[in-house]
Amino acid sequence: MKHKLCVARLVRFAFASLVMVAPGAVAEDLEPRSYANTPVGINFLLLGYSDLDGNVTANPSIPLENAKLNIKTVVFAFARSLDVWGRSGKFDIVVPEARLTGSALLAGEPREREVTGLIDPRLRFSVNLYGAPAMSLAEFPGYQQDVIIGASLAITAPLGQYDDSRLINLGNNRWSFKPELGISKRLGQVTLELSGAGTFYTDNDELLGDHVLSQDPIYQVQGHLIYAFSNGVWASLDATWFTGGSTSVDGVGNHDHQENTRYGCTLTLPLNRNHSLKLNASNGGHTRTGSEYDAVGIIWQYRFGGGL
Repeated sequence: MKHKLCVARLVRFAFASLVMVAPGAVAEDLEPRSYANTPVGINFLLLGYSDLDGNVTANPSIPLENAKLNIKTVVFAFARSLDVWGRSGKFDIVVPEARLTGSALLAGEPREREVTGLIDPRLRFSVNLYGAPAMSLAEFPGYQQDVIIGASLAITAPLGQYDDSRLINLGNNRWSFKPELGISKRLGQVTLELSGAGTFYTDNDELLGDHVLSQDPIYQVQGHLIYAFSNGVWASLDATWFTGGSTSVDGVGNHDHQENTRYGCTLTLPLNRNHSLKLNASNGGHTRTGSEYDAVGIIWQYRFGGGL
């Protein structure tokens, strides 16, 4: 039992790190315009870069101090807009690769970790259930958004880098499923968005060899205030609140319930008809338990097909 308790306590440090290094697979996502209407048949190729710096403090009952991580991530993604029984929809796949460097004091002794590899890839399917009919590019100029209600399901697969002898990895060695429901309301040049989601996890049964890590769902509310300029530029203020996610190892709870907030901003700059850049930044507001980090990123997007 003492060994189980020790592993359970140590996993709090590990999981706080894992939450941070899996962008797109966790509740902290800040993604405006998820349910915007898009003409059917358009493809998107994306190449992105992000830099995350975090200061993770472990449970004071164990001798881990000054835990810090830096994660530099390159993201490759593809998306396609769809006609889903007359409603607009989208499918996307995101494949991130990252370099993680980190350090901490364990029982007063410095420990370091450096690893490069894949983060668990994400697949997502979304459909606008109301207010956004499927339209061709030729039909789209006549469309005016009012209220859109949409839903999505995101799935991450356990294909990222994972070493069962190490606490900190880029992959999580488990599946996750994130259903979401969102609403978007346009008021002139301003669009207001609100969404709610839950992320559900399977067990990781190879934690430090043969231990089993389980986690309760994380529930999230996310909001965006978006302003569209006349030249195609748009900017948003973003915020999210999430709660839940308590973990256990071999059935022993870690008392690490999360109730955290994050804030951010996004700016999209069209370069021409087919190319655009997106800049984003976010930081932690209130952090009860889990990861606390600052993040900045840039994404280049190329769109083609659908009559462009």
